[in-house]
Amino acid sequence: MALNPYLIFDGNTREVVQYYAKVFGLEEPQFMTFGSIHSEHLPPGTEDLIMHTYIEIAGTKLMFSDNFPGTPYHVGNNITIAYVSGDESAIRDAFEKLKADGSVQMELQETPWSKCYGSLTDKYQIQWQFSHEA
Repeated sequence: MALNPYLIFDGNTREVVQYYAKVFGLEEPQFMTFGSIHSEHLPPGTEDLIMHTYIEIAGTKLMFSDNFPGTPYHVGNNITIAYVSGDESAIRDAFEKLKADGSVQMELQETPWSKCYGSLTDKYQIQWQFSHEA
């Protein structure tokens, strides 16, 4: 059974997912909106918020949603995504793209556990770890 990180955003999920799809060279995914399922129970203007979507990166599904309309949204710092790949070029490419508008905690470098390891926080405040797996 796979573990699928699920990220919830406050009304900008479509933008977030499109950005990540571009970073990792993926096609734009299908988007299910709240309006397509719950249209009669939504506050006006929230029909196009994303109820569910996902992208697959290195064999793992990363799932996304906007916060359910009308409920409080709280940003947390307890989500980290580990991108582990045998493709060092892909690691370096994604790291460079995410760091452009983010902040780097550790530049990509060789460590005792990885030929190419680094960490950063992207522009959406999601923490990433990158690691080369031989």
